[in-house]
Amino acid sequence: MIDLHTHTLFSDGVLLPAELIRRCEAKGFRGLVITDHVDYSNIDFVIPNVLKACREIAAVSKIKVYGGAELTHIRPEHIKSMVGHARSLGAFIVLVHGETITEPVLPGTNRAAIEAGADVLVHPGLISETDARLAQKNGVRLEISGRKGHAYANGHVVKMGKKVGAKLVFGSDSHTPDDLLDRSRAENIARGAGLDDDDIRKIFQEAESLLGL
Repeated sequence: MIDLHTHTLFSDGVLLPAELIRRCEAKGFRGLVITDHVDYSNIDFVIPNVLKACREIAAVSKIKVYGGAELTHIRPEHIKSMVGHARSLGAFIVLVHGETITEPVLPGTNRAAIEAGADVLVHPGLISETDARLAQKNGVRLEISGRKGHAYANGHVVKMGKKVGAKLVFGSDSHTPDDLLDRSRAENIARGAGLDDDDIRKIFQEAESLLGL
């Protein structure tokens, strides 16, 4: 299993990075990215500290661990500069919290994230075909979400993604130990969203490619 979207107590998760990594290691994960929620207030603190934990553990563990960030409820006008700032701090991948149907994310967030060249637009909700086409053009991946609520729009994301040829990836969006998903469970969620076995192989191959595995 490879998970591109997880949280620790550096944002709204419940585990320290070390425990999250250990739990994933025990489940047989091959790769993991810690992507805590960041905005203007905490980005300079969270990314360097998560990266420190990842470096220390990666040096002695077989699991590949990386520090990223999820830009969350950032004003669309600021997304491009914040993506750049996250990368300047060393974030391995940058996610942007998309226009999920379960939260009051500002309209225009999906488009701004895609135009900014974020690595992944997570739980993009009822993404428009126009934005999905732009994601395909810009190489921005669209997430199939394993999280309750956010997953409600997975079928629509799959429909738009497949229609325009956009890259799709899977993320658990885990916040607690119970949120961590094994490969079988993740594949079933993807099937429920309308992906076939070949599609599922591709979304995990895309994650492997992103992490260099």
